Amino acid sequence: MPLRHGGNQRLGYPAAAVVFAIGMAGTTLPTPLYGLYRERLGFSELMVTVVFAAYAVGVITVLLLAGNLSDVVGRRPVLLGALGLSAASALCFLFEGGVPMLLVGRVLSGFAAGLFSGTATATVLELAKPGQEARAGFAATAANMGGLGCGPLLAGLLAQYTPWPLSLPFLVHLALLAVAGVLTWLVPETVRTARTVRTDGTTGRGQQPVRSARRRPAALRVPPEVRGVFAPSAIAAFAGFALLGLFTAVAPSFVGQTLGVRNLAVSGAVVFTVFLGSTAGQSLTGRLGITRALPAGCLVLVVGLLLVGASLVVESLPLLVIGAVLGGTGQGLAFRAALTAVSAAAPPEHRGGTISAFFVIAYLGISLPVVGVGALTLWLGLRGAGLTFAGCVIVLAACVGRYVLRRPPTER
Repeated sequence: MPLRHGGNQRLGYPAAAVVFAIGMAGTTLPTPLYGLYRERLGFSELMVTVVFAAYAVGVITVLLLAGNLSDVVGRRPVLLGALGLSAASALCFLFEGGVPMLLVGRVLSGFAAGLFSGTATATVLELAKPGQEARAGFAATAANMGGLGCGPLLAGLLAQYTPWPLSLPFLVHLALLAVAGVLTWLVPETVRTARTVRTDGTTGRGQQPVRSARRRPAALRVPPEVRGVFAPSAIAAFAGFALLGLFTAVAPSFVGQTLGVRNLAVSGAVVFTVFLGSTAGQSLTGRLGITRALPAGCLVLVVGLLLVGASLVVESLPLLVIGAVLGGTGQGLAFRAALTAVSAAAPPEHRGGTISAFFVIAYLGISLPVVGVGALTLWLGLRGAGLTFAGCVIVLAACVGRYVLRRPPTER
């Protein structure tokens, strides 16, 4: 069982899941607003994807350099730091003065997400009481995807129906971050560090002083006992996150320019549907089991991508929404199965670092293909770039599905 130090012992994994969701919502908050920034600042669709990719660069940088930081200093300090970075990102957008400030805001948001991804997931799992492990696993992945989905929905509604489209979304999020900060301060710490040592220099009756001051964050590595599970799980996550990257970066442009729907609330809702589908897929993973959910998720992802491509050809918003829901469902099935397998296989002392390594691969999927789409728009246009993207990810997801079907991770 995880150790718990300080905080309100009655606040369990649901409180940590709320913090996780609020933090992740801020990372997708600008999604339906990129069109407004593009009109104000006069940049291209490629620059939209570059601004988005700056976020992914921030995520990957933190995961690589400090992915296991919470294993060393504790979960709570890292979560509080992530909330502070998220607040700084919101302030950059509030006082935006051009593309450089947008880039800084997105990098800061990426730093926050990088800290949240491994640390908040581990916190939710470790705060679960005996018998709550399955529910906590769903809460962690649902908070991640649910938070990502609620960001565009909230920003789209506020931008469309209030007089302050580029400021009120970030002010509301700052208020939510304050609530998350209080919750983080109250939840128990689950990692024993030097800060938990008693004033007499011991950690309890008959125990030696904790010497964690000598420990340093090590480079991310996957422990040998995890490697057989890690490879197929991470590849499946890469494919699913590529779909999420498409929707969070350029789906509002597809809706507005290709489908002719200019309502920002609709754009935000379309992005929300892919994350709603992801959450639904995660809820089904436990019933199917890891070995079946991974290949099934890849198959459903392929079907969703086919419908997304078809929606761009026939210019159909309903078809795009159906494709988003199905694609998100497939991503959710595969993602929760993959994360559950990796987390279960990782030893407790390396869990935060291992989960962070998993998210490095996932965020490569959410960033690199999307920048490719932005570059392709210069030659093929938005529709041609979207179709090319869909085709490439369909091939990748199909190959991954075949791989995990033949070599599934073992259940534990």
